[in-house]
Amino acid sequence: MQHKPKALFFDVFGTLTDWHSSISQALSARLTPLYGALDYGAMATSWRGRYQPSMEPIRQGDRSFVPLDQLHEENLKHVILAHGLPDLDDNLCRELAMAWRYLTPWPDVVAGLDALRQSFLLAPVSNGNVALMVVLARHAGFHFDMILGAEMAQNYKPMPDVYLRSAALIGLLPEECMMVAAHNDDLQAASALGLKTAFFPRLREYGPNQQTDLCAQGNYDLVADDLLDLAQQLLV
Repeated sequence: MQHKPKALFFDVFGTLTDWHSSISQALSARLTPLYGALDYGAMATSWRGRYQPSMEPIRQGDRSFVPLDQLHEENLKHVILAHGLPDLDDNLCRELAMAWRYLTPWPDVVAGLDALRQSFLLAPVSNGNVALMVVLARHAGFHFDMILGAEMAQNYKPMPDVYLRSAALIGLLPEECMMVAAHNDDLQAASALGLKTAFFPRLREYGPNQQTDLCAQGNYDLVADDLLDLAQQLLV
């Protein structure tokens, strides 16, 4: 790479954290006493499946911005009803929505971030709201320099203002920033705006039956095996 970035922007859900295992376990722990033994992995996938559709009215200007914590809570209520289960108590629904603040990082992430922060500014550019990201970073041991992303722009990725506002807030041009993600749509949106891009796959993001983002599907600046491999490439 001719010109290295000054800042690295990270997708979080799936790229840095194993949301599927974490959310499956949280659902099982709290809902098994109520509903018995169910396929809580499938329920976690269904919950995540409402993630993008629930943001679309905000992207289209049909709904004012609300934080992801609120969308998670609303989406869980829909998932419970879709599974033919009795509606959840509001307090329990809110508690389970907070489980997205306590996701487990993939094994390579903490060491990879620690290596990279010696040479680059690090920030999440996630659809997660600031409060969610702050708690998650402390829980997972992520040492970010700042929290950027959707709430700062009052919009959701992959809308351009999320990426551009994040760069502007730290006084950098888009081409001085690199978006790091395990999701091709995220990187394609960032690349179209002039950001550098780096991809590595998370082959079990959705559990054992992963069918998307198995490989890079774009002309990205870097492609790696995981975050440690990306750090080795960037720190050469």
